[in-house]
Amino acid sequence: MFPHLPQQPGYNKRLRKLAETMRWLTGVLGQQVSVTGDDVWVADSTPVECGRSRETAKRSDLAGWAEYGYCASHSRFFWGLRLHLVATLHGLPLGWALTGAKADERVVCWDMLTGTPALSVDPEGHQTLIADKGYNGAEFDADLNQIGITLLRPTRKGEALRAGERFFKPLRQCVESIFDTFKGQLNLEQHGGRTIAGVCARVGQRVLALTAAIWHNDAIGAPVLRSLTAYDH
Repeated sequence: MFPHLPQQPGYNKRLRKLAETMRWLTGVLGQQVSVTGDDVWVADSTPVECGRSRETAKRSDLAGWAEYGYCASHSRFFWGLRLHLVATLHGLPLGWALTGAKADERVVCWDMLTGTPALSVDPEGHQTLIADKGYNGAEFDADLNQIGITLLRPTRKGEALRAGERFFKPLRQCVESIFDTFKGQLNLEQHGGRTIAGVCARVGQRVLALTAAIWHNDAIGAPVLRSLTAYDH
C-alpha cells in the first residue's frame, strides 16, 4: 500500500510545505467544535526552548529571532521562543503566535485578538479574557473594553483589589493544564526545529493535533474534550 516512505529529510520538507494547510485546517476543525463559541477565554505564554549551548545561540539559523528569556513559572532562563495562546476553558486553541522570548505579552495578545478570525467578538455579546499579571496595564484594559472584552487578572502589588479575583483563580490553571498537554503528550519541547520555517511548522503541527483531538472527542460525545489518552500510544 505504501511503495515509498519518505526518510527524515523528506518528511521535514513535506511538513514545512504543509504549514499553511495545517493552519487552515486548524481553523476549520476549531469552528466545528461545540465550545468554540464560549464567552470565556484564557491567555498565556510558555517557553519553547530551541537550544542550550552558547554555540547554538550564536550559530543557529534561529539566532536573531530566538533569544534568552526567563520563565517565572519554572524559575529558569532559556534560549528560544515563546508560544502565546488564546484558548477556551476546554483547551480548544483559538489563536496562537510564536515570538522571541522577551516579547511583550500584551502586544502579542492584542495582535492575536484583532488579527485572528476565530477571536472576533460578536458585537451583540461580550467576552471575558482570563490572564496572569503579565497582562496588566490601564491602556491594555481600555483597549480590550473597546472591542467588547473584559480582562480578569490577579491584582498586582500596590493595586486596589480587582473585582471577581477570588472567583476566577481556579480557572487560571486551565491554561497551564493546556500547556502541560502540549509539553507532556505532544512533546512541544522536543520539536526538533532548526529553522524558522521548521519551528513554525512543528509547533503548528502540535496545535493541529490538539485541535483535531478535541474536534473528534466532541463529535463522539466524549465527556472530556481535551483527553488524549485514546491517542497517546
